[in-house]
Amino acid sequence: MTSYLDFQGIGKRYGSFQAVSDFSLQIEEGELVALLGPSGCGKTTTLRMLAGFVPATEGAIQLSGKDITHLPSFRRNVGMVFQGYALFPHMTVEQNVAFGLEMRKIEGAEIGRKVEKALARVRLNQHAKRLPRELSGGQQQRVALARAMAIDPAVLLLDEPLSALDARLRHEVRAEIRQLQKESGLTTLMVTHDQDEALSMADRLVIMNQGRIEQIGSPSEVYERPVNRFVAEFMGKSNFLQGAVAGDGRFMTRAGESLGAASGALAAAACALLSFRPERTRLCAADATVAGGWNSLAARVLRFSYLGPFVEYRLALPDETEVTAVLPNAGEGALPELAAGAAVSVQWQVRDSRLLPS
Repeated sequence: MTSYLDFQGIGKRYGSFQAVSDFSLQIEEGELVALLGPSGCGKTTTLRMLAGFVPATEGAIQLSGKDITHLPSFRRNVGMVFQGYALFPHMTVEQNVAFGLEMRKIEGAEIGRKVEKALARVRLNQHAKRLPRELSGGQQQRVALARAMAIDPAVLLLDEPLSALDARLRHEVRAEIRQLQKESGLTTLMVTHDQDEALSMADRLVIMNQGRIEQIGSPSEVYERPVNRFVAEFMGKSNFLQGAVAGDGRFMTRAGESLGAASGALAAAACALLSFRPERTRLCAADATVAGGWNSLAARVLRFSYLGPFVEYRLALPDETEVTAVLPNAGEGALPELAAGAAVSVQWQVRDSRLLPS
């Protein structure tokens, strides 16, 4: 069965530089998929190849069973929300939303109906006569979204849609975009470098690095089961211990500590990393008993950081490997008073350990 949107080994080369290599991805109708990765990883280039702004060097793109690889952008029926919104400053809100419809030679009465519908979706009907400069950043973002949706696109493309907003607005607007996308059933491809944004909005994540796909999966799959160190580090903070797989669900650190690990595909005696998330840890007294199903390592406190909802301890293991423990803030006076140099036991559940290739 053919997917609604199908990238088949897409690549983009600029001279000797390979910006995107062998990008293959199938997206089902109604999905919201996020391309996530650091700057320069190829995610925006991939989005622009789909939009038709950048020609693909290799591979093919199919949309609803039709090859669109070499179609001009205006024949692809995609709506795009740009990073800086790209609103026309001299046009009113309704004129901005109508622009794409006018370019498609739609009749005036139909344009009015579609503009009204698009503005109603983003709750901006009352601002139809205003200019962009008279709107807040969040409202401008919603105008750009209404303009992209007004043409009834086959695919909606979002290029860092929230990067121009402050932290409070980002949280609000990302929820609005996700709700609109679900209500409309629009197939959506979003580019972002913000992990929280991707985790909260997308049905699936595509983690990219140096032009290649590192991992594809649901937000929980990618966060809980990263396939390598790059993904584990990019998707939040992680602790890493060097060592080797000892077999039977055991991992031997280079310092000689035997730890339990979730079973994986790595062979016994293989050099590997054991990864665990800082927020899955707890700190106990240095001589505390270790409960069944838990790992424990001796450590000393290096420093403490108060971060509002949680507190963070930086710890050193006996071999000077540094790890982080993140604990919820249980209220004033409830935080453990651990000064620099204090001896502790850092513990985490075996099920939260992940074996990764070194």
